[in-house]
This record gives sequence, structure tokens and C-alpha cells, in this order.
Amino acid sequence: MTIKERYQAVLEHFAALNPNPESELHFSNPFETLVAVILSAQCTDKRVNMVTPALFAALPTPEAMAAASVEDILEYVKSVSYPNSKAAHLKSMATMLVDKFGSTVPSTMEELTQLPGVGRKTANVIMGVVFGKAAIAVDTHVFRVSNRLGLASGKTPLEVEKALTRHIPEHLRYKAHHWLLLHGRYVCKSQRPDCLNCPITHLCKHYNSK
Repeated sequence: MTIKERYQAVLEHFAALNPNPESELHFSNPFETLVAVILSAQCTDKRVNMVTPALFAALPTPEAMAAASVEDILEYVKSVSYPNSKAAHLKSMATMLVDKFGSTVPSTMEELTQLPGVGRKTANVIMGVVFGKAAIAVDTHVFRVSNRLGLASGKTPLEVEKALTRHIPEHLRYKAHHWLLLHGRYVCKSQRPDCLNCPITHLCKHYNSK
């Protein structure tokens, strides 16, 4: 199977299974999206969704979050992973949004990655989810699934991102991020991949190399 054939088969499978994938994080505007994605780093979406309703109710805007103390923010996010650093990032991020970007979430990689707590992965999520850009965010799930399936053999998230970008059509990149992420979250798990119930083992390079 050529790499082109593998990509085509994998994408066709996911498109038929879940034609319109969406983030499992809960948010209602670009600012809430940014906050939720920052909180989701190395944390489950389920846990983030448990804390964001109260956080968004208390601090619904960049101005409100910037005016709050780190300790105030920490009270709302203390049950997520790395709460102290994330509370500090949210405070600094909101302050920069107000002071530098007119309280508006920016739309480019260069601008987004200036924000505290925002790396390349988070920026790609925002560009895809909020602005509909052809961006592929490579988190641990996407990285693992891409390598196992044989879509990309990169040793770093950036290498995998570049490989996926080369082979996935622009109009599918946003969807492909969610497809690979969800497959990694529920089927192709890190420690115990559910190969017996995986419908695409015939396409998986790792499975067929055993």
C-alpha cells in the first residue's frame, strides 16, 4: 500500500464514520475556546468541562479574567492538571489579549503563540476550531495514531504535523485532527490499544507489523 492509498483509505473511513467531528470541549465563543484549550493540556476534556461553567460565569471576558488575581482563577481551576501554572497563564493571557489585541482572540500562529500558555498545538486548535483554517494540531493522540497507522513517522509533533499537512487536503485538515484525536482517545489508546475492536487494523502499519 502506498502512502497515498493509506491516507485515502483512512480518511474515507473516518469521513463515513463521523462526517462532522467536533471538539468535546464546551465553549460558546473564541475567548472561552482559548481558555478551555489551554486548560485541556495534559488533562481530560471531561475534567475541563467540569470546571469551565463556573469559571466562565465568574470571569466571562478577557477584561474580567485580566482583572482577577491568579489566586481567584486558581479557585476555579484547581482540579485540572498543573493548576498553578495554568491559572497564571490564564491571567497573563487575558492581560495580553486586552493590552495587545484589543480583547480579541488573534487568528494567526505568530500572534497566538505570543500568548502565555499557547504553544503551536493550542494555536493550531484555535485556528481550526475558531477560524476554520486548514490547521492540524498534533497532540499526544494525533501523534500516536499517526505513527501507528503509518501516516507519519516523525519523532516530534512538528514533524508529524508537516507530514499530515503534506498529505491531507486543506478542506479535511480540521476534520482530520478530530478524527485522529478521537480514534486515539477511544480506540487506539496509549497503553492498551483496542485492536480487536478497531475497524481499520487492515490499514494499520503497526498492527500488521506484529
